[in-house]
Amino acid sequence: MSHLNDFQLLSVLEKNRLKERSYFMSYATKQDALTYQRGSAYGFQLLNGLWKFHYAETPELAPDGFYEDTYDVSGWDELQVPSNWQMNGYGNPHYTNVKYPFPVDPPHIPSENPTGSYRREFYVTKELLDELTILRFEGVDSAFHVWVNGELVGYSTGSRLASEFDVTSYLREGKNTISVRVYQWSATSYIEDQDMWWLSGIFRDVYLLRRPNVHVYDYFVKTIFDESYENAMLQVETEVHSKLDDAFHYNLEYQLLDANYQAVTESSVEVVVDKDEQKLTASIPVTAPNKWTAETPYLYHLLILLKDEKDELIEAIPTKVGFRQVELKDGLIQVNGVPILFKGVNRHEHHPDLGRAVPIDWMRKDIELMKQHNLNAVRTAHYTDDPRFYELCDEYGLYVIDEADLECHGFSLTDNWNQLSEDPDWEEAYLDRMKRMVERDKNHASIIIWSLGNESGFGPNLVKMSEWAKQRDDTRLIHYEGETRAIMTKTDNNPQELHVAADMFSTMYTSVDILEPLGDRNDLKQPHILCEFAHAMGNGPGGFKEYFDTFYKYDRLQGGFVWEWMDHGIRSYTAEGEEYFAYGGDFGEIPHDSNFVIDGMVMPDRTPSPALTEYKKVIEPVKMEATDLEKGIINIQNNYDFSDLRHLAGTWSVHKDGELAYSGTFDLPEIQAGTSKVVELPVSVEPEPKTDYWLTISLIEKADTKWAKAGHEVAWEQFLLPVSSLGQGDASLRADTSSPVRVETMKDTNQLQILGDSFQLLFNQTNGEIDSWKYQGLEILEKGPSMNFWRATTDNDRIGQEEFSTRMEKKEWEDHGVHRMQQRLTDFNYEFTPAKDAVIITVKKKIAPAGFDWGFETTLTYHVSKNGFVTLDVTGKKLGKGSITLPKVGLQMNVKNSFNQVDWYGRGPGESYADSKLANRFGKWSRTVKELFTPYVVPQENGNRTDVKWVSLTNPSGAGLLAAGDLFNFSAHHYTTENLENARHTTDLVEQDYVVFNIDHQQNGLGSTSCGPGVLEKYQLLNDDFHFTIHLSGYSKSDISANDLAKSIK
Repeated sequence: MSHLNDFQLLSVLEKNRLKERSYFMSYATKQDALTYQRGSAYGFQLLNGLWKFHYAETPELAPDGFYEDTYDVSGWDELQVPSNWQMNGYGNPHYTNVKYPFPVDPPHIPSENPTGSYRREFYVTKELLDELTILRFEGVDSAFHVWVNGELVGYSTGSRLASEFDVTSYLREGKNTISVRVYQWSATSYIEDQDMWWLSGIFRDVYLLRRPNVHVYDYFVKTIFDESYENAMLQVETEVHSKLDDAFHYNLEYQLLDANYQAVTESSVEVVVDKDEQKLTASIPVTAPNKWTAETPYLYHLLILLKDEKDELIEAIPTKVGFRQVELKDGLIQVNGVPILFKGVNRHEHHPDLGRAVPIDWMRKDIELMKQHNLNAVRTAHYTDDPRFYELCDEYGLYVIDEADLECHGFSLTDNWNQLSEDPDWEEAYLDRMKRMVERDKNHASIIIWSLGNESGFGPNLVKMSEWAKQRDDTRLIHYEGETRAIMTKTDNNPQELHVAADMFSTMYTSVDILEPLGDRNDLKQPHILCEFAHAMGNGPGGFKEYFDTFYKYDRLQGGFVWEWMDHGIRSYTAEGEEYFAYGGDFGEIPHDSNFVIDGMVMPDRTPSPALTEYKKVIEPVKMEATDLEKGIINIQNNYDFSDLRHLAGTWSVHKDGELAYSGTFDLPEIQAGTSKVVELPVSVEPEPKTDYWLTISLIEKADTKWAKAGHEVAWEQFLLPVSSLGQGDASLRADTSSPVRVETMKDTNQLQILGDSFQLLFNQTNGEIDSWKYQGLEILEKGPSMNFWRATTDNDRIGQEEFSTRMEKKEWEDHGVHRMQQRLTDFNYEFTPAKDAVIITVKKKIAPAGFDWGFETTLTYHVSKNGFVTLDVTGKKLGKGSITLPKVGLQMNVKNSFNQVDWYGRGPGESYADSKLANRFGKWSRTVKELFTPYVVPQENGNRTDVKWVSLTNPSGAGLLAAGDLFNFSAHHYTTENLENARHTTDLVEQDYVVFNIDHQQNGLGSTSCGPGVLEKYQLLNDDFHFTIHLSGYSKSDISANDLAKSIK
C-alpha cells in the first residue's frame, strides 16, 4: 500500500488532518460548561485504556491488514494507552543529548524502524451518527496512520502536537474499531532531537468529540488594556462552521463572569451561517478588571454561547480568561506595564515509570513544588506540553515560554548546524510546528512568549516561523536562543545588532563575568534572558546568588530558567529487587550520553534536591537586611513585581546557641512591590559568655493558597546579634580534678599509649595515627584521623566544557595524583607540658602522590589534656606545583558503627557547600547518619554541612565523640569515599560496619561545570598552604550538653 511510506517523506506531514485550533471542550448546558470537566463535555468519549498491541522491528514486519474488521487480534498483547511502548518492555529506552541515534542523512531514516500496531473497539449510539465526530490524538511519537472500521482516515507527524480527524462518515451504529500504526522514526524525527529519552507510541490522551452540525470551530481571546492599564477591551475572534446545506441565523453570546461566577458583562453578535466558515470579532469593554500575573493569577470565566433563531442553546464553550498584556516596552519585557524578572526553570515531561505519559496529578505536583519554592516561570523544553499543563499554569500562576516541538541539535556535530533551518525543503515542517502550537495554546494567559524551538542553528525557516506567529498573534513576544548565538558568535559576546526573528537576547549558561557587560548595554533595545543556566546535574549547581545579584543589578537582564526541573531517571530494579533509577547506557543503547539526562532540581520521584531549596532561598520575593540590630530595626524589601505583602505574616525568634530563647509575631507594614520599609522587633537579650544569639525572621502565608497551606514559609533571614559578654562562663565547666595524664610506650607493637581517668589513646608510631581511642571504656575509633584531600567527585567535577572554557576538575586532579596521595612519617615525638597536665604529640609527614614531586609537609600536633580533651592543630606547607585546586583539605576517620546519631550546631538541616549554603540556617540540628545522605541518582560527594561549630556522633546510650572548632565542614556516611566515587547507581553502594566521618577545613565549591561556568574564584580551594585547628573529645549526653562541652574544650 503506497500510503505506508508516508513516514519516510518530508513532503507528507499529514493526510486528512483537520486544521489546527485551540484546545477546548463544548457542552450542552451552561451548568455543565462551568464544571470544566471533560467527562461532562458534549459527546466526549475517552479512548484511553487497554488496547490490543503488536510490536515489530520494522514496518515491513508489522501485520498487514490488521485494521480490517475480520483480522483476529485476540492473540495480541495488551498495552495501556497512553504509554510509551519502551516503558513496557517493547524495545528499549534510548537516551542521547545531541547525537542522533541513526545516521544523519536527512530526510532518510533507518530501515530498522520499530513499529507498533494498536487496535481497540468502541461503541456509538445511533443518535450520535447524525452529528460531527472528531477523533483527537494529543500526542503520538513520532508518526502514525489511523483507520476506523477498516478504512484509512489519515496520517500525521509531530510527536508533541495534537492531531484531529473528522471520522463522522467512518462510523456505524454499535461496535466500531479504531486501528493505529505508529512508527518510531519518521522524516521529521530530524527535528525532534531534544536531549531526552527517545520513546515511542501513543503517549497522550485519545478521545472522540461530538460537535453539533453548526458549531464554534475555534476562538481567540485577547485582552487589551488602555494606556493606564486600568480598563480593558476583551476581544474575542470566533470561527463558526456548519455542515448544513442551508444558511441559518444564529446568535453568539459572550458572558463574562468573575472568579466567583458572578456576572461582569455580556455581549452578543448575530451571524448567518452556511457551509462556508464564518469569522467574526466581538469587542467587549471591561471596567477595571482584576489583572492576571504569575503573582496574582486571577481568572474570569468566559462563556461562548451559540444559540439558534429560537434562542435555544446549541453549545456552550467555557474558557478561563486572564486579563494581562505583554509588551516589549522601553527595551524590557513587561506584563501589564511592569517589567518582570524570570525566576524560572526548564521542564521536560517525564515520569519515572510511565516515560512521557505524565498523569495530570504529577503535572499538578510539579507546579505546586515550583510555586512552593518561589519559582514564577517555566519553559516547556523543548516542545509543546500536554494542554492541561497550561491550564494549571493559568490557575496557579506561572509565566510560560511555550516552545515549538523543534530541535535539530545533532547537526552541531556535522559541518552545518544551520542545515535544516536554511533548507527550503524543511520550511513547511518548521511552520507546521509553529502553527499547531500557537493555534492550540493561544488562549492561555500564562503563555507570554512563543519560542521557535531549541538549538537548531539559525536560518530563513526560523524567520518564517516568527513572521507567521507575529502576524497571527500580536499579543506575545518571540524567543529563540539560536538567533542570539548567531549574533554573539560574530562579535565575541559583544552584540552589535538586534534580532530579526526574536524579541530578546537569549543565551545559555552565560557566566556572571560575561553577563555584567551585557547588562550594562543600554544601547541594546532588546532585553536579555538566560533560557538555560545553572545546570543542576548531580550535586550542584553552585553560584545561584551571584546570578541573581547580577540580574537585580541590571534592568535589561530579566532573569532566567534553570536547567532543569527533574532528573529523567527510569525506575528499575536489580535481580534482587533493589530499586534504582536508570539513565543513558543502562539499556545497552549505543550511542548514548550516560547520565547527562540526570540534571534536575527534583529527583525522578519528585523529591526536591538541595539545589531546589537553595534556589528557593536565593529567589525569595522578600529580602531582609539589618538597619540597626542593636535596636532590632530590620529593613524589609518587597521584590515582588506586583504584589504587596498583605498576604504574609511575620514571626521572629532568638536562639541562644541553637536553643529557642524568645519568639514573637509582628505585623508587616503596607509595602508595595519594589519598595521597602523598616520594622522594629523587641530583641534585646542579656548575653552570656561565649554564646551566639541568632535572630531569625520568617514570613509565612496567612491563609491557605492554591499551592500551599497557611503557615508556608515564603522568605526568611537570620542575623547574628551584636551582643557579647566579657565573662568566662560557668567555672564548673572548666574545673578539672582529673589525675595527671600518663604515657606508656608499647615496644612490641610500636605504639604510644596515653592514659587518663576516663580515656585511653593509642598512637601508632609507625604511621603517626590513632589506632584506638576509648572513652569511659567505650571504643570510639576504627581508624584515623588522617589527612584527606579527596572527595567522591561530583558530576560538575567530572565534566568540563570546551564551549565554556572550563577544565574537567576530576581529570586535573587525577592527572596530578590527588586521588592517590601517599603519606610518609618523617617525625613522631611527644612531650609533657610544664604543668604535666597534658601531653603534646607531634606528627610530621610528607604527603605526596606517587610519581610526582609535589605534595605537602604536614604537621599534626595533638594536645591531649588530662581530662581527655584533644586539640589537633594541623598545618600544611605546599611543595612543588601540583593541581590548581584541591577537592578538599581535611581529616577523615572511621568511627564505630553504633555512633549513628549526629547532632551539630551550624548550618542545617540540609546539605551545604561553599557556593550553595544559603538555604540552610544556623541552628542546632539532629539527624541519623543515614538521614545525612543525599541519594543522588549517580552516587557522588554529598551530605556536607558547612559553617559548623560543633558536631557529635553518639550511640543509642548518648555516648560518643564530639568535634568543635571555628566554622568547619563535616559529613558522615555508611559508605567509603571510593565506593561513592565508583558506584554508577545507588544499588552499587555497600554499607560498611563503621561510619566514615569527615571533618574538613575547606572544600572546593560546586559550580556548574557539567554544562556551564566553573566554580567562581572566591569559592575555589586553591592548592596552597593550609592551617586549621579542631578540638575533639569523648562525650556523653548524660554528663554534659554538647554546647557546654564545645565551649569548654575550645
